[in-house]
Amino acid sequence: MGDEGVEPEESATAVAAAGAGSRDTIELDRVTKTFGDQIAVNDVGFGIAEGEFFSLLGPSGCGKTTTLRMIAGFEVPTSGSIRLAGADVSHVPPYKRNVNTVFQHYALFPHMTVRNNVAFGPRSKKVPKADARSRADEVIRVVRMEDFADRKPGQLSGGQQQRVALARALVNYPTALLLDEPLGALDLKLRQAMQLELKRIQREVGITFVYVTHDQEEALTMSDRIAVMSEGRVEQIGSPTEIYDAPATVFVAGFIGQANLWPCTVVGARNGTTSVEALGATLTAPSDEASPEGEATLMVRPERVRVSATDPRPAPGVNATVTDLVFQGPVIRLALAAADGSEIVAHVGSDHDLPFLRPGDEVTASWDTGAGRVLPGRPPAMDADDYFDEELAEDWESAPR
Repeated sequence: MGDEGVEPEESATAVAAAGAGSRDTIELDRVTKTFGDQIAVNDVGFGIAEGEFFSLLGPSGCGKTTTLRMIAGFEVPTSGSIRLAGADVSHVPPYKRNVNTVFQHYALFPHMTVRNNVAFGPRSKKVPKADARSRADEVIRVVRMEDFADRKPGQLSGGQQQRVALARALVNYPTALLLDEPLGALDLKLRQAMQLELKRIQREVGITFVYVTHDQEEALTMSDRIAVMSEGRVEQIGSPTEIYDAPATVFVAGFIGQANLWPCTVVGARNGTTSVEALGATLTAPSDEASPEGEATLMVRPERVRVSATDPRPAPGVNATVTDLVFQGPVIRLALAAADGSEIVAHVGSDHDLPFLRPGDEVTASWDTGAGRVLPGRPPAMDADDYFDEELAEDWESAPR
């Protein structure tokens, strides 16, 4: 191991000594990981600040879990380096890194109480029994499980077990806590509640959290910053607002939330706006340094689309025909067909002042210039089934006026 990098003992000591001068708690420098001829992670580099809630987000097989496993020490980079508190730990084994990992399966000791499960970590590090109990009680309070401290895991719900797993991972005060889709086994409502609890816990303890998920809602709800990954590469890193409102690529635009992605041709730029030909009309969007030329994609989020049944077409906007609609409580989702056959998806509030619409009705669709974004490359083929449910559509059509 010495030929491949620093010795584990030396590196572990350096980790402890270097923390105060390091800007980022975790740094990945041009990290690549291959399995045979398969590239799982490809030249990835970023830093994670102390006390940050940082999410790795992407579809299955994008490399996010492999990246987390390299930070944890369960995988060794093929090339590049990983630094923890300023020291290279690329070849340091997991048990010598001051990080803890929480998995989807919590692996609690079934014969131990909650308190003893949590106290097991400091006790295994030879912390005196009284101190271990005190530390365990403190993190049990943080995760709001003090009323269940004397119960065993089999007497707890899934969400409660997840809190115990968090407490057990936090009790040794790690430099960073790594979470590999820990909410995946919970039902929807409990998962949504635990998203808020996880963020509260992270803020209260002030420890860096690195969270792996394929669920965009989880990432948007909890994260300070998000790294969106695809095919082993990082497509974009930014705050939830940045990656939602200003995606850097077509992939990010389509993966984060829902988006209208129309093929367009850039025809000019002037006074901070880019003019494009799309949907059979000349439309505008803001310009920036990354604005592409020639063939590109125009993105507009569905909730930014305004629909009018009577007004003349405002600019930028297009005439369209209603092809489908779904009532979903506070939101009505409309599918519209532009004159060139392109689909426009609009989300309007159920308290809108539109008349009762049915397929075949003529409308106009418009949006503010600032709502559009021109991205390099062409959009993937869109599948209307991603947006609409036939049974819900039938319910809407049969609803009383």
